[in-house]
Amino acid sequence: MKVLVRNFLQKESTSGIILMFVTVIALIFSNTFLSEFYNNFLQTTIEFRIGTILEISKPLILWVNDGLMAIFFLLIGLEIKREVLLGHLSTFSKIALPGIAAIGGMLVPALIYVFFNYDNELAIRGWAIPTATDIAFALGIVYLLGKKVPTSLKIFLMALAIFDDLGAILIIAFFYTSSLSLSSLFFALICIIILIIMNKMQITRVSVYALIGLLLWVFVLKSGIHATLAGIILAFTIPLNVINHKRKRVSPVKSLQHYIHFWVAFYILPIFAFVNAGIDLRTLEISQVFNPVSLGIILGLFLGKQVGVFLFVYLAVKFNFAKLPKYTSWTQVYGISVLTGIGFTMSLFVDSLAFEDSSMFAYTDKLAILIGSILSGLFGYFILLRSKGKKYNTMS
Repeated sequence: MKVLVRNFLQKESTSGIILMFVTVIALIFSNTFLSEFYNNFLQTTIEFRIGTILEISKPLILWVNDGLMAIFFLLIGLEIKREVLLGHLSTFSKIALPGIAAIGGMLVPALIYVFFNYDNELAIRGWAIPTATDIAFALGIVYLLGKKVPTSLKIFLMALAIFDDLGAILIIAFFYTSSLSLSSLFFALICIIILIIMNKMQITRVSVYALIGLLLWVFVLKSGIHATLAGIILAFTIPLNVINHKRKRVSPVKSLQHYIHFWVAFYILPIFAFVNAGIDLRTLEISQVFNPVSLGIILGLFLGKQVGVFLFVYLAVKFNFAKLPKYTSWTQVYGISVLTGIGFTMSLFVDSLAFEDSSMFAYTDKLAILIGSILSGLFGYFILLRSKGKKYNTMS
């Protein structure tokens, strides 16, 4: 289990560093003579058709947001399943602190955003944008700090982010679903039943699950429910451990997670960042940044996340619901709380659901996500850099 956690932290932290470079490249493309090429590239229509039976036609940016991100959520689902059944979320004592912290980290930012936008029916749809945490970016910052951050605190951040992702899944399912197609939902339900039967039969071939999962994604996409939820459903139906015909224990969840983690960390998330982080700043005036939507996002990420996480952790420890991670100080916990304000890819994803027209607020919503995330990253980094924890043994 320690090796799995170490590998996870290393891949996520490396991915976060790559995301930083990709974001800069996207900004260069969108603010230079390459901007027209960049925008045309994002709007390139890709069509998939099977006679008159099936037709899916979307611009490239939506193939990324609806398609590739479904694989990202598949990985999230596999991580949640493994951690809940065997890992760092398998007992109440393990889940108490990150679970309570995640609730605070979603509640307070949402309230801050609502405070600024409660009277705007259109803007209020973005209330969930500042509730998200980008685990890759956050762990990327932690990675730069090396042994300044104890492993127990890194695991706390990872567990908190998993709860954060679970919250995002529920938010997408309940608040960002359009009009429903009952026929597509019916076929999606059939796919889910088949996957459950395969699980009960202890089928271990991942390729079979992938085939049914692809059909599930198509039907969920056509149903009006956001297609990324198909990835979560598929993950939950894949067996964790099975004894095969050679009487050996195999783990389809572990093998699939190991395989797609590389692709998500080094290809899918960077591609998502490239197509979503390009903001044209050339005509933007500073006064436009201070609209209610931007203020709600910036303050929600930078202030709301740190206040919500730290306050709920403090109350949980004070009233003996949970204990601080080993070898950590309150200053370090506060630094980690600040880092949870790095919303970036997850906030951009929720933003794409809340405001389908990316130019609706002159791109200031996306700019606000970058500002809030950068402030959280820099402030959290310097707090942790100057913090002193208790003596501990690192997992090198």
